[in-house]
Amino acid sequence: VQLVESGGGEVQAGGSLRLSCVVSGLSFDDVAIGWIRQAPGKGREGVSAINERDGSTYYAAFVTGRFTISADNAKNIVYLQMNNLRTTDTAIYYCPAMPRSRLNAGNFYSHDQYNYWGQGTQVTVSS
Repeated sequence: VQLVESGGGEVQAGGSLRLSCVVSGLSFDDVAIGWIRQAPGKGREGVSAINERDGSTYYAAFVTGRFTISADNAKNIVYLQMNNLRTTDTAIYYCPAMPRSRLNAGNFYSHDQYNYWGQGTQVTVSS
């Protein structure tokens, strides 16, 4: 099982980035994918999640309207399009996986619900 994040980098406030998460060894039939971030000196917080099979998507309030999660089933990739970035979005972004049946609006933001993790990709937003 591998989850490999990429697409991070440094961008000015107001800019955009698209993160990618390549999923290997897991099927979207079995797992849902989330995006969890960890800012310097802070705990992990949920950003978004997707159940590719039924199309359900979830967003934290602080990214609603700015971030969009999507998935490419043929490539087994999950994307996070991030627009209008803020300095407070600076963090390491992870794309963990949990059993698809477990995902719901009440738990997508909880890092302890996820079983598999990648190494993360750094996003830095400067003012």
